[in-house]
Amino acid sequence: MLIRVISFLLLFCSLNISSQVLEDLKDNRADWDCFSDQVMGGVSEGSASVVSQEDGNFFRLQGDVSTENNGGFIQCRANVNLKTKGLNGIRIKVKGNGDEYYVHLRVPRMLPWNYYSAKFYASEEWQTIDLPLSSFEYSRNPSKKFKSSKISTIGIVAYGKDFYAEVDLAQLEIY
Repeated sequence: MLIRVISFLLLFCSLNISSQVLEDLKDNRADWDCFSDQVMGGVSEGSASVVSQEDGNFFRLQGDVSTENNGGFIQCRANVNLKTKGLNGIRIKVKGNGDEYYVHLRVPRMLPWNYYSAKFYASEEWQTIDLPLSSFEYSRNPSKKFKSSKISTIGIVAYGKDFYAEVDLAQLEIY
């Protein structure tokens, strides 16, 4: 009986996470891929880099977002392959140029143009933003809510209008 209780507790602790840092540009590093709407014929141009300043290191996504040629996005996406239960949301520490940005979540077996998204505003000062999973909407059906515990990628996205994007990410975690 004791062995079953210990096994259950080990399984429970491995699946239920109170908070896990995925990116902090120090001890925890995510595997980022950056791309734009050029993969589908758009003309947006963006880049991503690690920036070091007095207040620490951060990841910067910047560039020109253009809706020409049915485009309109630049994105940095981290492969995370999370298989957790009890996940409530995504927490980001960001700053930017005061514009709106998005976090996109994808799960296994989604088509490339499908995702769950939540909007945030990147002010000129560092801020920590909690995005509950209940705030994410499915790209093809906004009434379909995010319920998966199997997140495969997390993206920071500048999207949907013509503008110069600049958003800095100092920390990414799940809670």
